[in-house]
Amino acid sequence: MAASIAYVGGHLQYGVNFCMGQSYKQAIWVPSVTFNGCLQRELSWSCGVSKFLQIRLRYALEVAKHGSVAIITKAEPHESNTNYAQGGVSAVLCPSDSVESHMQDTIVAGAYLCDEESVKVVCTEGPDRIRELIAMGASFDHGDDGNLHLAREGGHSHHRIVHAADMTGREIERALLEAVVNDPNISVFKHHFAIDLLTSQDGSDTVCHGIDALNTETQEVVRFISKVTLLASGGAGHIYPSTTNPLVATGDGMAMAHRAQAVISNMEFVQFHPTALADEGLPIKPKKTRENSFLITEAVRGDGGILYNLSMERFMPLYDGRAELAPRDVVARSIDDQLKKRNEKYVLLDISHKPREKILSHFPNIANECLQHGLDITQQPIPVVPAAHYMCGGVRAGLQGETNVHGLYVAGEVACTGLHGANRLASNSLLEALVFARRAVQPSINYMKSSSLDLSASSLWTRPLVPKSLGSDVMHKILRITKEVRKELQSIMWKYVGIVRSTSRLQEAEQKIGKLEAKWETYLFEHGWQQTMVALEACEMRNLFCCAKLVVSSALARHESRGLHYMTDFPHLEESKRLPTVIFPSSHTTGTWSSRQLHQQPIVKSMV
Repeated sequence: MAASIAYVGGHLQYGVNFCMGQSYKQAIWVPSVTFNGCLQRELSWSCGVSKFLQIRLRYALEVAKHGSVAIITKAEPHESNTNYAQGGVSAVLCPSDSVESHMQDTIVAGAYLCDEESVKVVCTEGPDRIRELIAMGASFDHGDDGNLHLAREGGHSHHRIVHAADMTGREIERALLEAVVNDPNISVFKHHFAIDLLTSQDGSDTVCHGIDALNTETQEVVRFISKVTLLASGGAGHIYPSTTNPLVATGDGMAMAHRAQAVISNMEFVQFHPTALADEGLPIKPKKTRENSFLITEAVRGDGGILYNLSMERFMPLYDGRAELAPRDVVARSIDDQLKKRNEKYVLLDISHKPREKILSHFPNIANECLQHGLDITQQPIPVVPAAHYMCGGVRAGLQGETNVHGLYVAGEVACTGLHGANRLASNSLLEALVFARRAVQPSINYMKSSSLDLSASSLWTRPLVPKSLGSDVMHKILRITKEVRKELQSIMWKYVGIVRSTSRLQEAEQKIGKLEAKWETYLFEHGWQQTMVALEACEMRNLFCCAKLVVSSALARHESRGLHYMTDFPHLEESKRLPTVIFPSSHTTGTWSSRQLHQQPIVKSMV
């Protein structure tokens, strides 16, 4: 694939058209990034290899009407970012609200980097997607008047957040899972880790034919051949030591897509949620370190929660006129500044001045979690600290979720649709996922109908190997080293690529990550590891390295401070740089293990 793309009238020319808006006519160019014996089964599917639960279920229900669908999930079906989404879904459902107002709030929060066409699509189609969920059985909170109870969160000018207490994502999952379970055309493969996309070259075009996956319970490698693949694999929160993301969020989809020659965009914009529960401030400390930080939803501040430092001094009005209702990037930086100036570990979020009944009805999950650790949120403030939460960048997608790789679609956090710009507005993520999962359906069906499924093509790709031949002692050493390397990478990212950045520190991060990766790979291959070998921990580490380097490379390319990307040596917003950051495909015949597909990409004419 050529390492450049042309922008013509708002459309990206890749052989497939992306309908993008005004702000995507140009881009900040990032040079192509060069990154320094088992059972086998083959399965064929007419459509759909998908990993973000509500997306894959919503999409699967529609495309299953036209073919067979395989839903591949890394852990249990419910274990996804959706399940941890507390606050709600934003949509214009109140007569006093408007699509234009929702668009404006989204664009302002996104520091004017949002793609306006994408924003318009999501804000316009969002209300219908909510009504569809309700028709499918999703139960959201209602007010005393019988209408949906609409909350307000930071950055929103109106009450427009549909919610199910503080467990909205879980309720959406429940409704969709019930609809999927009895569909004969849908098969769910639990505990299957996606290793790499299966791609070929047809002239200058890259074509996706499915994936290889590792059944982590049986250690069986399964090859899925499909006409259409939808990636809905969530984000990469675990490139940082503290994240609200579940353990499965190791950037697998972004890394796989990058290795498969997909275009990546805006990876510098990592959203740190301002208010994750700070365990060290709890009266009763957790017995063991959490695998992921417990989120304190934006809705607490939307309902009147106030932020204080440990001297009980309210500080947000000092930083922004919107105080606690400022967008997340502003609040996170403000908290970070307080912590550094005062040499403190956390701040306090107080909602105890509100009626007890209201607190317990709106935030039962948070109240219960805190109470287990000796803290009553109806009487005491909650200790909070920022944590990595959401990737605003990802695989560059058009208005139907299409990518530059034929047959590959993306939706949710793995995708960069342009909706979020430089900072995601609260509760827009679930909305985006619903809208783009629905919009990807018809293009997927059309592509499926025009494509043929060549099962004999399965032999074109080298088969991954489970490293049984290395023996248990060697594997134990490799896994121990990999665990240490993972912690070291996370430490580097937090220290040098966190909420506040600088060019010199980003360059230091780039060097440290390069050396760490080289050291890790050398250890692996000196102990008998082979290019095609796969194990869950090693493949996750491979993906974490890939995503960390994409973030650093993108951050180094943006010489301004915009939204979530704050640079001390470029502290101001530059209008001339109001452009997306784009990382183009490059030839990965050389480079590190994280940057290369396990198989050599075959060159085949007209495989589709």
